[in-house]
Amino acid sequence: MQIYQIESEFGVNNLKRAERDRLPLGEDEVRLEIDSISLNFRDLLMVKGLYNPRQPLPLIPCSDAAGTIIEIGSAVKAWKVGDVAIPSFFSNYETGLPTKEKLSQTLGGPLDGTLRESMVLPERALLRPPKNWTLAQASTLPCATLSAWSALKSGDKLDSVLVQGSGGVSIAALQLAKSLGARVIATSSSDKKLERLKALGADELINYRSNKDWGKEVKTLTNGVGVDIVVEVGGAGTLEQSLKAVCVGGTIAMIGVLSGVQSEVNLIPILMRQIRIQGIIVGHKERAYFTS
Repeated sequence: MQIYQIESEFGVNNLKRAERDRLPLGEDEVRLEIDSISLNFRDLLMVKGLYNPRQPLPLIPCSDAAGTIIEIGSAVKAWKVGDVAIPSFFSNYETGLPTKEKLSQTLGGPLDGTLRESMVLPERALLRPPKNWTLAQASTLPCATLSAWSALKSGDKLDSVLVQGSGGVSIAALQLAKSLGARVIATSSSDKKLERLKALGADELINYRSNKDWGKEVKTLTNGVGVDIVVEVGGAGTLEQSLKAVCVGGTIAMIGVLSGVQSEVNLIPILMRQIRIQGIIVGHKERAYFTS
């Protein structure tokens, strides 16, 4: 079968088309023919060697896809040939609290990912796509959309949400939050992108390039209260402003590190305003069925 893999060293230029033999099928496994693949920032970091420099190579990158089952093992009960399915981001995390073991088996590193014609997966590691979604739409669910949902579910309240930028997680969080009746404030460095976010349902818009103290602006827009949840994708470079933007007792759902991984943080607001900073790494298989 045709694949794309990072070969002997990291780098986009080392992502090459190649061929591999099809793996044999175990009794509890299915063979999924890939139709659509969606890309995440994690995939680029993995290819460049920035996500895990110790990742063994060669590696088939990408974690998100959707396709059709073309073969099933003798013990498979829940699936049949012709069913459409999505690979779960975590191959071994079905439900419950995370553990080191559950979080260690992820597609696109350390496990071979979805950038290939077909793949063999255990029955437990498949998801049914939402009804009426195309396969292209369904391929966006396992990583970005589920991360956004996990972020929104991480707090005690969901009346107001701040989303940062216009990446996949932020757009998914915006749309999901609006579907749940929340007020959404969106930031971007581009007025053109802000207009796109407004068309998707954002209630208020802030250009963080022209308004450096955008956390204070969030407070102004919420009558001095702040938002219940900040979907934090920026990381070190945006955390200070997110601490200003969140309400007393609110949650900063830490998902991304687009602006860096290290910074000096004043801990006093976290303590005195009882702010929760919750790390988010996608979510388990059971949580992915929020779309059903």
